[in-house]
Amino acid sequence: MATKGKLTADPKKKIFVLDTSVILYDHDAINNFHEHDVAIPIQVLEELDNFKSGNDTRNFEARSFIRLIDQTSKEKLISDWVALKAQNTGKFKVILNEQPLKINAEEIFGKGKTDHKILNAALSLREENPEKKVVLVSKDICLRLKAKALDLFAEDYETGKIKNVDELYAGKTELLNFDESIIESVKKDKMLGSANIGLTAKEGNHFFVLKNKRKTANVFFNHSNQTISLVSTDPIFGIKPKNIEQAFAIHALLDENIKLVSIQGNAGTGKTLLALASALEQRRDFRQIYITRPIVSLSNKDIGFLPGDAKSKTDPFMAPIWDNLRFIKDQFVGDDKMAAKIDELITTEKIAIAPLAFIRGRTLTKIFFIIDEAQNLTPHEVKTIISRAGENTKIVFTGDIYQIDTPYLDSESNGLSYLIENAKNHPLYAHITLQKGERSELANLANLLL
Repeated sequence: MATKGKLTADPKKKIFVLDTSVILYDHDAINNFHEHDVAIPIQVLEELDNFKSGNDTRNFEARSFIRLIDQTSKEKLISDWVALKAQNTGKFKVILNEQPLKINAEEIFGKGKTDHKILNAALSLREENPEKKVVLVSKDICLRLKAKALDLFAEDYETGKIKNVDELYAGKTELLNFDESIIESVKKDKMLGSANIGLTAKEGNHFFVLKNKRKTANVFFNHSNQTISLVSTDPIFGIKPKNIEQAFAIHALLDENIKLVSIQGNAGTGKTLLALASALEQRRDFRQIYITRPIVSLSNKDIGFLPGDAKSKTDPFMAPIWDNLRFIKDQFVGDDKMAAKIDELITTEKIAIAPLAFIRGRTLTKIFFIIDEAQNLTPHEVKTIISRAGENTKIVFTGDIYQIDTPYLDSESNGLSYLIENAKNHPLYAHITLQKGERSELANLANLLL
């Protein structure tokens, strides 16, 4: 029987101590440790209190967690172990960290820092429960290293992580020594039943390069109707694909039956440009085109420290999107009618460029929605965005999983990797990874050598 503040001894069960970074990444984290017990230091609640106001995703995560704890601990002291409501889970408590410690992190690393108080909370729990393995879970690498220096078990939060990202689904397969007659047929008829060429085993939409020594056909395999169709290399809205991956991306972006697209690739591969050109090409089919990107604060400061109104504060973050729009407009030099049309789309807000937080609450019905720099989103943010899609909406995520600006995300735990891995077999989804940079030879040099 458990007594106040104590657990019934069970050497197989562990106690996981979560820090603030884990909660801001996934507010439901306490329910993801199966039969094990979960605790948070009181300092985490204090930090979450500072995050509860605002429209950023971390503010929503903080508020959701606070509500979850309130529901979990109704009529009970949160400093006592209480049962979690999710099935097959252990118990939960808040660590008050009141007793003196044999090992004190503040004496070793310095007083006054919240991270050191969180370490002490985990250490106190270990002293109270010597029969159990106490593990600090944090997205903060430095905090994990400090824990290990104190001989305290520490690990990253693994839920939502994608292993072997170097082998992440790329959306394209090259088939060599392919039957020349089939290549000729698909080029002639533009579409064939896939059963005739042995592609029925593919579980989702996929692009293929069919090759033999003399001929090549670039095709798209549609899982729903089991057909392959020839991929066009024609320009769209003044933008011509410079390589076959770009043509594959355009094909997915223009396909009305594909409602969710992701494009992954290094800087300069044309991800945002292709998405924007495709949206403009289909402007009559959608009520509005939204282009957005998550704002990543500079030097750990929020955008509030920047001068000016909301537009002035966010324009520096949106500048790359405007650059792509200007590039498209430059393709119509001499065509005053089309240039004026693009300007009109902006002034009438047929094209809306805004930070992700500003789009919250809007109805995403009949919208072509582009989310740039999606590698800076958490898996939960990606899920939230997609779940807001209404009828006749198309959502496009673009980004580079190896260029992450958010401190607690990496190539394995970001939302773009999570989306690619988990949606790859869905009939409404298509993905392509762009390999070749097309910005300039100088930009390619940076990607390859530096």
